[in-house]
Amino acid sequence: MPRVKRGTTANKRRKNLLKHAKGFMWGRKTKYRAAKEALLHAWTFQFNDRRKKKGQFRRLWQIQIGAATQQNGLSYSKFINGLKKSSIELDRKILSDLAQHEPEIFKKIVEMSQNAIK
Repeated sequence: MPRVKRGTTANKRRKNLLKHAKGFMWGRKTKYRAAKEALLHAWTFQFNDRRKKKGQFRRLWQIQIGAATQQNGLSYSKFINGLKKSSIELDRKILSDLAQHEPEIFKKIVEMSQNAIK
């Protein structure tokens, strides 16, 4: 029985890793050890940022809603409080979208929120 040579497997592993490092700067795209180290960091940041992205979008929606409520003469916190009291269960993504694309509908929601506060 012939011996098993591991060259093809090792080359395949290295080639695959270098394929993931495409576009990296300097030796990190061509040198295996540098690419491996760079990818360990890149994949860590990628994993973490997928989670951070959700919070960043929420903050963006809050700013957009806040700007739209200010135009209608109400603060963001009072608006959200009014929504809770009037049991309107629209999330911030939808509210932000309404504020941008359907301002007249958003204005009605703001009025409903104001009436719940009073």
